[in-house]
Order: sequence, then C-alpha cells, then structure tokens
Amino acid sequence: MKNWTKRSLMGAALAGIMAMPVAAEETISAVVIDGYPDRALWVKEFTNFFIPEVDKRLGESGNYKMNWQENYGGSIVKPKGVLEGVQLGLGDIGIVTTIFHSSKLPSQGISGSTPFVASDARAVAKAVDEIAREYPAMQNEFAAQNQVYLATGVVLDTYQMFCSEPVEKVADLEGRKIAGAGLNLRYLEGIKDAAGVRGGLTDFYNMVQTGLVDCVMIWPEASKTFKIVEVAPYMLKADLGAVNTKTVTVNADYWANLPDEVKDVLQAVAIDYRDHVAGIAMDRAAASQDAFVEAGGSIIEISDEDRAAWANAMPNVAQEWAATLNENGEQGTDMLAAYLGKLQDAGFTGVRDWTAE
Repeated sequence: MKNWTKRSLMGAALAGIMAMPVAAEETISAVVIDGYPDRALWVKEFTNFFIPEVDKRLGESGNYKMNWQENYGGSIVKPKGVLEGVQLGLGDIGIVTTIFHSSKLPSQGISGSTPFVASDARAVAKAVDEIAREYPAMQNEFAAQNQVYLATGVVLDTYQMFCSEPVEKVADLEGRKIAGAGLNLRYLEGIKDAAGVRGGLTDFYNMVQTGLVDCVMIWPEASKTFKIVEVAPYMLKADLGAVNTKTVTVNADYWANLPDEVKDVLQAVAIDYRDHVAGIAMDRAAASQDAFVEAGGSIIEISDEDRAAWANAMPNVAQEWAATLNENGEQGTDMLAAYLGKLQDAGFTGVRDWTAE
C-alpha cells in the first residue's frame, strides 16, 4: 500500500495541472489594402499605430495573434479601387478614400459639403464619426458594399489652393484650371470661369508640371509629402476646411468569421486611429507651411471678406447633400444640423449658414 504524504499529494496535483492541454494562440490573417503609397500619412500611421495597437491589445489576453499582410501603393488596387477591392475580398481591411465614391457613399460627403466652417481635423473627425454612429446612413452605405464600417478619419487640416503662378485674392483664380478630388470641385462654382479638373493626390504634381492645371486644392502636409512646391510655389491660404476622406472598413464576410474579441479590438483601435491621425495632421500643419516657405514657396492669406464672398457665391452644396440623402430615405436634414451643431459646440461657426435655404 502506497503512503501519501502532503508533499507527494501536492506534486501529483501539480503534475496533473502541467499535463493539462494549454489553449493554443489562434493566428488570424488580415490583408490590408490601400492604393496610396506607404509615405502617405494615413497609410504610414496604419503601419506605425493601428497595427501595433491591435497586436498589443490582443496580446493582453493571448488568445489571438494577427498575421498582417500590408499591400499599398497599387500592389493590389489603385487609390480609387479600395472600395471595390474590399467588397470583392481582395483585401480584408481597407482604407477607403471616400471622396472618389460620392454616388455610392453620399453621406460621407458631409464635411466636404460644408466648407468654410472648421479647419481643425480633430473636431471634424470626431463630429463625422459621431454622426456615423448616431445615424444609420454611413453604415448602411458601406453594408451595401459588403463592408463593415469601423471609423471615419480626417487626414488634412484644411484645403488650401496651390498655384503655379502668383495669386493674392480669390479673383486671381478666375479663369484658372484647378485640380481637385471630389466635392471640393464644387467650391469653384462661385469663381468666374474657373474650371475644375478631377484628379488624385498622386497625380497632382504631374498635372501642374505639364500645364494640365494651374492650381490644385490640397492641404499643406500633402504639399510637403508630394513636393508640390516644386511646381506650385504659390499658396493662397483660404482655409476651405478640414474634410473627412478616409474610412477604415472590413469585408463583411471576413468580419462575420472573426471572434468577438478581435472585432472589439478592431473597433476600439479604429477610433483611436481616427484621433491619432487627425492629431498628427494638426501637429504637422504649421510645420508643413513653414517647410513650404523654406523650400521657396509663398503664402498669401485672403481676407475674411474675401472668404465670406467666396462662400456666399457658391451654390448651397450642403442643402443639395441633405436633399440627396433625404431622397434616399435617410435623415439628411437632421444629420446636417446635428453635424454643424457638433462643430459649433467645439467652437467652430462657419462664415455661411449652410442649414439656411
């Protein structure tokens, strides 16, 4: 007969525990796509912030590990192809440039339809993303594209005008060919004989260099990143406004198979990424303008009266935007009022009341 001592009983118990199977960490693959190069601010910070933050939070439980496969700069899709790429499953997660898809994603045009209001990327990003969570329109539109909405971000502090020839006032833009990427082309409708030319950020340098356009509407950080000063050394500081242009989405079929823990982390980090990128955009805004001048560029700031005259000469694109959503069965009018109310609460009142008919 075996004699069991206290020590031998504890040893046996410990041996039993050690023999129990340990739950294996599950690896989940995620293909991330964007057509823009990795030097673009939002792409760079997806690599430097979003991915490490997801990895860190998942590592706290140890249940799941991501296997990230990043594909940027046209390796899978061009800049305009991210929406369709995620829809078709060419990418599991994508950074959709929403200004290219005004017909499929009309509600995403909310800040682009309200210029001359707020030039703070942080305030606009927060307000737009809150609208997306309070009203179903934005999430419905992405659902129709087989995608799950995570967060909308703002990567530009404010659109400005960069030209190849000197400009000092809005009247100097009359008759000019001006490149833009979406709704901002509507801003030109209040300027006599100004012609809008659609293009993308990666095309603007060549468009100015070859004389296809005289000016481009971009933001200072992008002008620095893409060396716009070399072809358009004159900046007309009009503070047209910060605009949401980037939304992180996930393929709906991929999403349906993700564990809840991973979904929760992706959703939480997307909001932090939204604020992180907007913060960097604002931090870099002044530095980018300084770099523009140091590289030989000139900055002319238009008067408050000139800004107001420009805004009032435009068609009321905000009302048009709201009407489009209303016709689609969404709450366009309510969304517009709520969005501008959020900005006003944050300290930003536009030079024109876009809610007025």
